[in-house]
Amino acid sequence: PHCHLLVHLRECQDFRRLVRPAVGVLEPGGGRMRRCGQVVVVAALVVAVALPATTGAQGTEEGEWRSYSADLRGTKYSPLVQITAGNFSELEVAWRWRTADALLPYEREQGVSQVPAEVLFDLLEAEDPDRWVTRPSVGRLSATPLMVGGVLYLVTPLYQGAAISAETGETLWVHNPRVYEEGSPPLPAPWNHRGAAYWANGDEERIVWGTGDGFLTAVDAKTGLLVEDFGGGGRVSLEEGLPRARENPSRLPPPSRSPPLVVGDTVIVGSSVHDYLHRRENAPGYARAYDMSTGRHRWDFHNVPQSGDEFGADTWGNESWRYSGNTNIWGTLTADPELGYVYLATSTPTSDYFGGHRPGDNLFAESLVCVDLETGQRVWHFQLVHHGVWDYDNPTGPNLVDITVDGRSVKAVAQVTKQGFVYTFDRVTGEPVWPIEERRVATDTDLAGEVLSDTQPFPTRPAPFEYQGAAIDDLIDFSPEIRRMAVEAVEGFRLGPLYTPLSLRGTVFRPSAGGGASWGGAAVDPETGVLYVPSRNTHSVMRFREPQPEDDATLDYLLSRGGAPFLEAGNVRRQPRMPEGLPLWKPPYSRMTAIDMNTGDHLWMTPTGDGDRIRNHQRLRHLDLPPVGGDAGRNGPVVTGTLVVYTLSAGGSNGGPRLVAYDKATGELVGSVDLPGGAIGTPMTYMHAGRQYIAVTIGGETSSLLALRLPF
Repeated sequence: PHCHLLVHLRECQDFRRLVRPAVGVLEPGGGRMRRCGQVVVVAALVVAVALPATTGAQGTEEGEWRSYSADLRGTKYSPLVQITAGNFSELEVAWRWRTADALLPYEREQGVSQVPAEVLFDLLEAEDPDRWVTRPSVGRLSATPLMVGGVLYLVTPLYQGAAISAETGETLWVHNPRVYEEGSPPLPAPWNHRGAAYWANGDEERIVWGTGDGFLTAVDAKTGLLVEDFGGGGRVSLEEGLPRARENPSRLPPPSRSPPLVVGDTVIVGSSVHDYLHRRENAPGYARAYDMSTGRHRWDFHNVPQSGDEFGADTWGNESWRYSGNTNIWGTLTADPELGYVYLATSTPTSDYFGGHRPGDNLFAESLVCVDLETGQRVWHFQLVHHGVWDYDNPTGPNLVDITVDGRSVKAVAQVTKQGFVYTFDRVTGEPVWPIEERRVATDTDLAGEVLSDTQPFPTRPAPFEYQGAAIDDLIDFSPEIRRMAVEAVEGFRLGPLYTPLSLRGTVFRPSAGGGASWGGAAVDPETGVLYVPSRNTHSVMRFREPQPEDDATLDYLLSRGGAPFLEAGNVRRQPRMPEGLPLWKPPYSRMTAIDMNTGDHLWMTPTGDGDRIRNHQRLRHLDLPPVGGDAGRNGPVVTGTLVVYTLSAGGSNGGPRLVAYDKATGELVGSVDLPGGAIGTPMTYMHAGRQYIAVTIGGETSSLLALRLPF
């Protein structure tokens, strides 16, 4: 049985099943692709770059964690080594900070009361039953805190900013913008925020973050008070100049719920735009930059061109750029301050799964775009998906890493994707580090009006880090009976390789619309050039319905959601369902992959979690399977001097959630610590008063920020 499983595990390394006839290849240092959607460099760049002998992390000096991803490069790396493989399992809870969202102010003429959140929501709903499209909730504390000067800073699901003592977990201040009083942010899951950014100029320190009502908020890092000379009394409107900003059910502008990026005196912010509207018209996602001193607007980058003269407008047939939206940057941002470049990873256009109203490749959707920090002007771009309809948007910002390829020093940028690819470029010029092939893909679909791209870009290195495509051979087969169940489960659905067109009868596509890689992204060791990426082996099926008069729709097809009827097209089942809770696919069901970015080689892969829920299934327990994964969430890893630190949902001493450590050289599991609740955010690490801590947000009866340290 072990050998049987290991064959399955090795298949993730087999790149041969992806090989198809190439119709265009972009070679490193070679000519341009025939497609306007591929790498385009605005001007010839002749740059002599002197790489430093060592590339230690910037942002984690003196044990701090000054940016959401540790530093501007998005490494999620800290050189701290006090916590090691030998003592990791001895970690203890140092303190637990319970979310500031638990108690909220309720103001009346006679005074202000701090009341439980649900009590306040009941009172507000009674005052205005139509206040929210989605009632507020406080459980998804998904932020990764910053640590500067002995203070942690984070943002809660209700968009409150908080400062916390790094040593004791004591609350130092909380700023409440009262977003919940204005309504619900225009998103499918609006009560969620991933973090803030830090800025300093001399003795002046500020914390800045986006709020759910469409503002950028700046407070004094010492007091939590609004900075009066930042914008209008501490807030800058992200709505100003944004087309169709309130054309959504909430009637609020798109917010930003990922951390902004502060580079010098400039703060750059993306946005989250609603994915599941009924209309082709939606707000476009801009990258927007502001002066951190004054809040003055500096520049916008239009992810959807806003005039016929803008670059990329000709990739929107029928002038569909005039009404199309999304293509926002909902994940993180990264930057190289020495080059003066910012890297933007964009998302899918409106709507995610049908593009008949937006013919063409649709720049700059699902692209990696390099822009000038001072002006916002495009330097180069590469479109990773042409005319996307699988929701394969970029879920995270790229990692910047300096590597040596065939003896040549390269300042690289690596973008991990939901599809399971790592696209790697010279971050100065945009040239691929290894060839990227335009390969022919299927385009036949019964969605009337949909015209798909006949090619998609496939990196030749590194090999994919996750299974791609859905075929009968991919189905679970631990016994003939189980294989028969799996084949029956997918009967009637369309299967095929990566980028198989969606269909009315239901296309099973893998990785799923959630990834593959997800919003937690990858971490990279700047000393070795090794990238560590977690991923999940899941699939999606989208079923469609026809618009009804009450939908007020301008789309030809709508997603069938919430149990709504769907167009069957000969297949009456909404999703493939395995009986008895069995998995549909061969393992692993989640994994961590280490990739040497100097060579593009996979160094190791390990399933993330034992997967006891699967291994102990009555039909499988007699096989004595090795770990199969399936215990991972969508958050990211942290890399230290010797470890890769990650969280798992199961496998603790009582079967519950845990914090784990892998040897970063071998992938061996070297430590495990029980957590009192399931982790939500990506962990971080810091040093304070001579002691190293690991902090992570967790769920439970009250969501919390947990800090662990060694007992000495």
